[in-house]
Amino acid sequence: MQHCAPGWLSVIFAVWLATPIIIGQEPIGLKARERRVPAGSVSLYARDVGQGPPAIVLHGGPDFDTRYLLPDLDRLADVYRLVYYDQRGRGQSADGVQPDDVSLATDLEDIDRVRQHFGLEAPTLLGHSWGTVLALEYALRHPARVSRLVLMNPAPASSADAALLRKAYTTQLGDLMERQRAIVTGEAYQRGDPETVAERYRIHFAHALARTEHYEALMRAMRAAFIAQGPTGILKARAVEDRLMADTWQQASYDLMPRLASLRIPTLILWGDRDFIPREISEHLIGSLPQARLVTLKDCGHFAYLECPAAVRTALQDFAR
Repeated sequence: MQHCAPGWLSVIFAVWLATPIIIGQEPIGLKARERRVPAGSVSLYARDVGQGPPAIVLHGGPDFDTRYLLPDLDRLADVYRLVYYDQRGRGQSADGVQPDDVSLATDLEDIDRVRQHFGLEAPTLLGHSWGTVLALEYALRHPARVSRLVLMNPAPASSADAALLRKAYTTQLGDLMERQRAIVTGEAYQRGDPETVAERYRIHFAHALARTEHYEALMRAMRAAFIAQGPTGILKARAVEDRLMADTWQQASYDLMPRLASLRIPTLILWGDRDFIPREISEHLIGSLPQARLVTLKDCGHFAYLECPAAVRTALQDFAR
């Protein structure tokens, strides 16, 4: 994550969850399998569960891991065989990795390593938030290796849209923006104090979820996860994110839109009408991707798989048909 006032945009999507959230329907009873995927001098933690067409899950952040998706996304394990992995330098893929070892290029190479390790010719890529940027970047480089794209609560695919998000985010927070800046620039946050980081995220996600019960569950899980992660892990994750932001949104010329016109991959975009990411960002993707369609999820925020699982399931089943 960025940790000074000028760079706070880079943490707009960040959340690190180690405690599962179960709201509503229980996950289906399929046993997950864990393994390690060789990735040069390190290895990536991976987990797969379910049956049906394979889908590689690309988590958001970019400074967190797959745990925030669990167990809620597992409810889709009768629609897809879900292949999760922690991105390089994050979660259980952090051992032996220095932040300088991580870049957009290494993250895209790792997607291909996971694809090959699981013997997948052309899987679906299912990205959430920042993970949608990785999905699009990979598909542009390897279109024949992707059968479909599912972009859930998509992040900006250009520096211009990142600026659009920053403006909307500032407006949403209003007076809370100054309180958040004070926390982010303070000594405790700078040294990665878990309680201070948790306090900051109560503000950060104040407008990200549609329902209070989901927001409070998310906040409880986040606090527990930051405490478990500790200052060293928090600071390492921030440094990894800094590297990825430098490769993407911080470049004035960063813009995937012109290139997306070449992608002939069926694409489903899921956007919640209570998401803190403006609808225009999804509409820009729709206007650029020739075979994309947008499904708007009613009374749903940035964590669609958690907040409105039935609507997500219906959209994915319709897409599969």
